[in-house]
Amino acid sequence: MCGIAGVFYLDKQRPVDPQILANMAAIQYHRGPDGFGVEVMDGRGAGFSHARLSIIDLNENRARQPFRNADDTLLLAHNGEFYDYQRIRTDLTSRGARFATKSDSEIILHLYPRFGLEETLRRLRGEFAFALYDVREDALHLVRDRFGIKPLYYHASDDGVVFGSEVKVVMAHPEVSRSFNNEGVLHQLMQVMVPGTTAYDGIHQVKPGHVVTFRRQGSSCVVEDRPYWDFEFPEAGYHAGDKSEEQSIETVREGLTEAVRLRLEADVPVGCYLSGGVDSCSIIGLSAAMRQDPVKAFTIGFTDTDYDETPIAREMARATGADQDILRLDGSHLYGHFEKTIWHTERTIYNTLAVAKYLMSRHVRDVGYKVVVTGEGSDELFAGYPSFRQDLFMHGLDDLNESERKKWEAMLGESNALFKGAMLAAEEHNDLYLTDRVGFTPACLQPWLSCEETARTVLNADRRENLAGYKPGQAIAERLDRNMLDGRHPLDRAQYVWSKTMLEGQILTWGGDRVDMANSMEARPAFLDHHLAESATRIPPLHRIKGRREKYVLKEAMKGLLPKTLYEREKFAFMAPPATVNKDKWSAMMELAADFLSEKAVLEAGVLDPSGVQRLITEAQEDTTPRARLVQLDAMINHMLGVQILHRNMIAADIPALAAKRAQDLGWVV
Repeated sequence: MCGIAGVFYLDKQRPVDPQILANMAAIQYHRGPDGFGVEVMDGRGAGFSHARLSIIDLNENRARQPFRNADDTLLLAHNGEFYDYQRIRTDLTSRGARFATKSDSEIILHLYPRFGLEETLRRLRGEFAFALYDVREDALHLVRDRFGIKPLYYHASDDGVVFGSEVKVVMAHPEVSRSFNNEGVLHQLMQVMVPGTTAYDGIHQVKPGHVVTFRRQGSSCVVEDRPYWDFEFPEAGYHAGDKSEEQSIETVREGLTEAVRLRLEADVPVGCYLSGGVDSCSIIGLSAAMRQDPVKAFTIGFTDTDYDETPIAREMARATGADQDILRLDGSHLYGHFEKTIWHTERTIYNTLAVAKYLMSRHVRDVGYKVVVTGEGSDELFAGYPSFRQDLFMHGLDDLNESERKKWEAMLGESNALFKGAMLAAEEHNDLYLTDRVGFTPACLQPWLSCEETARTVLNADRRENLAGYKPGQAIAERLDRNMLDGRHPLDRAQYVWSKTMLEGQILTWGGDRVDMANSMEARPAFLDHHLAESATRIPPLHRIKGRREKYVLKEAMKGLLPKTLYEREKFAFMAPPATVNKDKWSAMMELAADFLSEKAVLEAGVLDPSGVQRLITEAQEDTTPRARLVQLDAMINHMLGVQILHRNMIAADIPALAAKRAQDLGWVV
């Protein structure tokens, strides 16, 4: 995996400065420290750059990107991995293709001319983001993988397009301005983002499963944003009648086994992340069965025992003969690296789990590993979060008798009490716009939508006034495809909404790529293999959640690999302990707040309101504040810190100058 960047000017005769492209690569050096490349197409107003992390084909000169094809009509910069690419190469070779490298990336240059973009994308399997300039079409295609595992941002203006793997890469171009937009800041404070948006004026994301095409036509540029894949569930009638539970179990077993097998392939050692959850334990169990040598297992431990999962992780490591490496963290570790983590996430974080994962990826790289297989995506496929169980009970179990209903109510009342205020709302929150679009307000969004009033109180007066008529729930609802929601089972609708909001905007950004690639470490989420995902959408809702047992079908599929403790255990959402309920961690948080949330710092940035900020900090220290509110306040304070850090390091900083200096220091001079 790597970092990509580039420009596509509207005036094709405008010269492209190769040093600017090198600077854009240099500022994302962490994504690709193994080398860089720059390619400019003279007379085409197009140029790409690439920072390389060597995973497949370690020959630096042979596999250096950006790639051109043999007749110089295509320019490619690719970030990510294409699995099963050897089979595709064999097929293409039989059709006359001649490959110049062993890189998986090169298959694009041979698929696209033969089959076109739509068929090429259908054949690709993996996590990826790439830019492809086609001379014949005079068009730039920006493509992102199906779930949004790999990031891709762009800025479009009357002059053309600037794109990159990170926001700071786009900002490294001297013609891209740096400022927050009001709506984006409000959503940062609320945690949940509007799909496809960022907090930065004029900078957008390519949405998961989408292609954004910029095509020159005369003196103008036609822009097309279209989906090529979606997380599509069948209509509710598909689930009617009895379905074979054993068939569901076998579907999961076969699909996950294949997904893990593909992700263990690399030209460098591959490890695994291991928490105490069924997801990562399944991954390491399958990996151990496929490998002859012990699997390297990396585990995060917390000093707060309420949030620590290392005992179960140790049990799983012993059962599989894994070589376990535990990194134990406390509050000083988490807030001591908070600012650095925010520089890489480029968005705020509600929980310091992002910092923990940043520190773990650094540790993984330090002990000689570049690749790990992870368990992200399992909860999305098999309804593992407490919010899904709540939505199923509230909206998908109309035929329960009174006795069964009381059992469900009791179960929901006692489950995941630690996470009220974050994973679950303290009280039901109904948003009219989401209810209209989805049929109900998904429980996964309720805790964050309920933060809206509090978030508005900490914005400065001008921003509050500008947002007076803005409705966050409406903005989110309008980005959800009604065609993917209407007629679906309530649990399917809830899972679809999560995949478009929290999965892409949280788990795969500050919980995934951004903190992993911050330390040049590639994470491979096996559950988000789209073949497995498409099979999972056909599994009946009550095979995903069966009574108290969420992810029932996954647990049954992996039963022979899991320790009895884990097999019988309820879902425990993996997160770092809140500072508002941990004295030592609160002290570490306040030490950082003294710098970024002081009245002077807040006034200088001009984004937040000093009195509003102080009110929340004071409320978090009051003995009478309910625990659920303390968890919510922990998230809000983390978000306020994040906004201030982002302003100082990305908005107020001179990013083009920083990128140029980084290139000079690295010797990446063209």
